Amino acid sequence: MGADGVLVHLVRIVMVSRLRSTVFGPLASRFCLALAILIGVSVAPARAQVELSGSWAARNHEDAMERGPGPYAVDFTGLPLTDDAREKALSYSASQLGMIERQCGLYPPHYVALGPFGIKIWNETDPITGATVAWKIGAWEDRATTTIWMDGRPHPSPNAPHERGGFTTGTWQGDTLVTYTTHMRAGVIRRNGAPNSDQATMTSYFFRNGDLLTLLIAVEDPVYLTEPYFISKSFQLDSAPIRPIGPPCVPGYEGQSGDGDVPHYLPGTNPSVDELTTLYHIPREAILGGAETMYPDFRKTMKDRYVRPEKCLRNCGGPPRQ
Repeated sequence: MGADGVLVHLVRIVMVSRLRSTVFGPLASRFCLALAILIGVSVAPARAQVELSGSWAARNHEDAMERGPGPYAVDFTGLPLTDDAREKALSYSASQLGMIERQCGLYPPHYVALGPFGIKIWNETDPITGATVAWKIGAWEDRATTTIWMDGRPHPSPNAPHERGGFTTGTWQGDTLVTYTTHMRAGVIRRNGAPNSDQATMTSYFFRNGDLLTLLIAVEDPVYLTEPYFISKSFQLDSAPIRPIGPPCVPGYEGQSGDGDVPHYLPGTNPSVDELTTLYHIPREAILGGAETMYPDFRKTMKDRYVRPEKCLRNCGGPPRQ
């Protein structure tokens, strides 16, 4: 949704809610709603829908470390985790990825914005009408294909099987493709074990501006998140083709014995819990996340206690000092 679309929604909400509380009552509400609709028509974008097909190269200038080498083992800052989610994340050991049965488990659909890779998008059309039945986002070695159904079909029953690619439907709101995903499998929302459950849902917004494509994702999870978690990523149209599928995932021995033991940390034993405090003096309550750590005002709570290190020792964002 573009800026005009956001303005329209705000105008509608504010005008209707305010006049409902005035002495003019329901008549004014109906008048205001009609006026808001007229405003929406007058500023609606002249064009609807855009072409999304093509090879889109990732521009990983946002959260580059997380999308490249990966986040710190215990860094849940900015994640609105529940207490249960935090405990589950602290029990996670990356050695689990060495287990043969877990090597090809694949990430949930929101990994399209979390991962480092570009994407291949194409549409499938009705052979008679030529209308787009579905948009496809190609798979990669660690992520399944995403199919965005555009033909109005309903989402499956809550009891239907949950697939790695989830079940996604989409609609156009002006020149923005808005999609909704359910039936995902349990996975992680950060590559250090911060979890999402199989009850999580995802709303995605695809904005195209010339040769740039911005993807904004909102993940909601009644089990592991107290608030929606937002992820964004930028892509750029590339003349070099991106394959619609990645290389096959071939499991093999990576140091785990295969005796059924799952690497993990018992409560209170994760050795990395104070790593960011040691390196950057960040208080533990910020590192362990929670909805309050999503907002700038949280920094005010640390102002009197935070002491900046004399120098940066790791991941300093610039060339090393001589």
